[in-house]
Order: sequence, then C-alpha cells, then structure tokens
Amino acid sequence: MLIDIIVGARPNFMKVAPIIRALETHSKSGGLLTYRLIHTGQHYHPNLSEAFFKQLSMPKPLINFNVGSGSQAEQTGKIMIKYEEILAKKPSKTCLVVGDVNSTMACAIVAQKSKIPVAHVEGGLRSDDWNMPEEINRIITDAISNWFFTTSETANQNLLKLGVAEDRIFFVGNTM
Repeated sequence: MLIDIIVGARPNFMKVAPIIRALETHSKSGGLLTYRLIHTGQHYHPNLSEAFFKQLSMPKPLINFNVGSGSQAEQTGKIMIKYEEILAKKPSKTCLVVGDVNSTMACAIVAQKSKIPVAHVEGGLRSDDWNMPEEINRIITDAISNWFFTTSETANQNLLKLGVAEDRIFFVGNTM
C-alpha cells in the first residue's frame, strides 16, 4: 500500500522522520506499506530544508515541487496543482500530512478531491486564534481528514466536539 508522506516546512521534517523510520522498520519485517516522500518546497533554503534531511537521517524526497515563496494563495495553488499532477499519474492509497502549514492543507484538499483518504498527524490542535494562518490550515485539514493522529487529550476532545467518530482518532503523542 503506497502512502504519500507530505513535507513542506521545517516543522514537518522533524515530525515525519520518526514516522519514516517506523515505516522502514515495518517494511524490513515483511510489511506491505511503502511510502513516497514528497517535499513541496514550501521551505526551500538549504538551512531550512536539506540540512534537516541530513541531520534527521531522512531519505531524499522522491519528489520535490520546489514551489518556493509567494503569497499564501500562490504557494498553496502551486502545491495543489503539482500534487494533483502526481496523483493523476500514480495515485497513492493514503495521503499523510503533518502539522498546520500551507503544504498540509493544500495536499489534504487535493487528496480528498482525488478520492484518496487523508491521515492528519497532529490533528485536533487549536489556538482559537483565527488571525493565525496556521489555525485556518488546521481547521480546514481537520474538516476533511479521515484519520487523526493526536498529541494530546485536548486534541482528542476538540475533534470529538466537532463530531469526529472516536474510532477515527488515535492518540500517538508527539512524534518528535
């Protein structure tokens, strides 16, 4: 089963590294899960990107969209277009997104519209500050995700209040 793991910004790299290690361990023991690491290029400077892959002993991304900077709309739009192109060529079975950056929201939207389920690591987190772009990204991503991997009981409660079924919420703690 092919899982797309989406990274785009520095916090994503740190959250995804242990997930990748777990998937590789699972694969070595005969597991059927494979992944495609996709870097959107939201953070693209070597100090905010390449350095983390080396420091965290992560494999190089299979695909890098290299979207770079721009307004949030430009960046989000470029990510969505490029991810849609990838899914049209070779769809995955699941899209795994982490955190609350533009890459997270953009790829979650494209996956759902392509009928690919979305797993959100750090689902349910809230600041309740709609002035933060990240809060908007969290709300949108949680509204369309299929599964939620949470870091706290508060996050679980936030999702339950939204009507998310308990069997779709998995408390995993902080992956970092």
